[in-house]
Amino acid sequence: MKKQYKIEVDCANCANKMEEAAKKTAGVQNAVVNFMTQKMTVEFAEGADAAEVMKRVLQSCKKVEEDCEIYL
Repeated sequence: MKKQYKIEVDCANCANKMEEAAKKTAGVQNAVVNFMTQKMTVEFAEGADAAEVMKRVLQSCKKVEEDCEIYL
């Protein structure tokens, strides 16, 4: 299952950090962050609870870029 989320991030480098952090989160099969559109597309592993996984993704992203935001 894929879902798209609106994000807020200040620079393209920070967006890349967010993408890498999201990809390493358990329950995420793939993640793509588009800095220009301020959107994150997340593909969840089969059987994963999207809401719980996104809470962990947000925590992971905040560790690498504390000013970022993902609107869940």
